Amino acid sequence: MGSDKERKVMPSSAFGRTARLAALPVGFAGRATLGVGKRMVGRPAQVVLTDVQRRTAEQIFSVLGQLKGGAMKFGQAMSVFEAALPDELAGPYREALTKLQDAAPAMPAATVHGVLATELGDFWRDSFREFDDAPVAAASIGQVHRAVWEDGREVAVKIQYPGAARALRADLRQIARLSRLFSVLAPGLDVKPLVAELQARVEEELDYSLEAASQEVFAAAYDGDPVYVVPKVVTHTERVLVTEWLESTGSLAAVIASGTQEERDERGEQFVRFLIGSPRRCGLLHADPHPGNFRTLADGRLGVVDFGAVARLDGGFPPVIGGLLRKAVEGDAEAVTEGLRTEGFIRPGVKIEPEVLSAYVAPFFEPATVEAFGFSREWLREQLARVTSPGAEGMGTAMKVNLPPEYLLIHRVWTGAIGVLSQLEATAHFRQILLDELPGFADDRQD
Repeated sequence: MGSDKERKVMPSSAFGRTARLAALPVGFAGRATLGVGKRMVGRPAQVVLTDVQRRTAEQIFSVLGQLKGGAMKFGQAMSVFEAALPDELAGPYREALTKLQDAAPAMPAATVHGVLATELGDFWRDSFREFDDAPVAAASIGQVHRAVWEDGREVAVKIQYPGAARALRADLRQIARLSRLFSVLAPGLDVKPLVAELQARVEEELDYSLEAASQEVFAAAYDGDPVYVVPKVVTHTERVLVTEWLESTGSLAAVIASGTQEERDERGEQFVRFLIGSPRRCGLLHADPHPGNFRTLADGRLGVVDFGAVARLDGGFPPVIGGLLRKAVEGDAEAVTEGLRTEGFIRPGVKIEPEVLSAYVAPFFEPATVEAFGFSREWLREQLARVTSPGAEGMGTAMKVNLPPEYLLIHRVWTGAIGVLSQLEATAHFRQILLDELPGFADDRQD
């Protein structure tokens, strides 16, 4: 038996975690009843609905932001909802999530050694020449240690927290029961299949064997590449992943904080070309475009790590995506609307004016309308303010738009990439990158 400190690597008791999540429907019921009361005294239905949405979002993000494991990872995946909300609601949630990530508790050395013994065998130390007990990075379900493998290679050892899988699965089961709450935030969404897809993708991140398989595909595809570096996998189990160490000068977060304009532009183009181009190259999409997962190397190359979240896109992005973007750039609003309806972004019976929808989705294609686009925080804030504003071109349209489950990770990557480019304040040849890498965007090319 370990000490109390060792046993409490995953914060919050199962009872406490479940109680906080289970309290969400109660709060929703209270807000819904309050909404009916307000309508009875004459407040407009839309005003009441917006008020209920705000309060529901506030409680959802507050609870998710206080938990780790499944709730925290689910909260990260819920960025599709967060991006559509005013900053006064989403801001505190982002802050809480950042604090939790930064303050993830390190496992005691004895616990680390116990996991390694279970996963690699009692003589696990024979596999390493050196092993640093102090972690170099920590996240929601595991932490990373630096070590030297038996053959002399420097390696990164990713170790899952004991109990992480059990806590995450418990959280996901509870969150799945709350799917109707999320429909309050965006009534146009078909929520149940979307939640099921989120659940399946987050569950995959528990199995480091799956991550190893994905990383091996990326590493083989980019082996010897002059621009990108993907560390090779050394060995793995379900709860331990050993990869070659990637020596870097920092991450994109450092470039965002203090990079020169030349660095911002160069790294921004490298970043987005990797995200958009990798499905054509290896059939997989890196689905976690967090700045910390992209490392800057001294020789100018860009290193990529963390392949726990991937989308399998055999043959690359579906050509229909490139075709719809091309129609949007050409200003064919009716074709875009019909295409989005066919793909399930507009549910049967929902009416949206093509010009209104085209204006709403403009941030997704505007960077491709010019040779070089200057991304900026100001531009992104303007887009978010516009699409979350009251009226037909803002929340009126947002509440009608659906997100098909098969597009969940693609949407996450696309919006994440635009967000990072805006943080970088990068000027990027976004249109040319799409012409080079996105099937269907260049005229009628479908290969």
